[in-house]
Amino acid sequence: MTISFEDFKKLEVRVGRIESAENIEGSEKLLKLAVDFGEQGKRQILAGLAKHYPPTELIGLEAFFAFNLEPRTLMGLESQGMILAVDGKDGKPILLKPAEDVPPGNMVK
Repeated sequence: MTISFEDFKKLEVRVGRIESAENIEGSEKLLKLAVDFGEQGKRQILAGLAKHYPPTELIGLEAFFAFNLEPRTLMGLESQGMILAVDGKDGKPILLKPAEDVPPGNMVK
């Protein structure tokens, strides 16, 4: 499936810094992340990373997030974005992150 360049431009990808991460009771795969996006504020993002990343490993990490997705409710909690990752060996998600420190909230161009 292809999309137009105009549709692609609608997606806002921003750098966020994970301030806290915790397991969600009743879920084997979801983590609740508190993510700082600088001037754009803080957001709660749920991510299916629990089988591959202990929460403490994610705290302080800068990563790329789909920022302007419609909020979604999972396990009774609202997720206000999506962390970006690629499939690695054995299906482990490899998080996409900047090669250098950048301020939270900066937009990917």
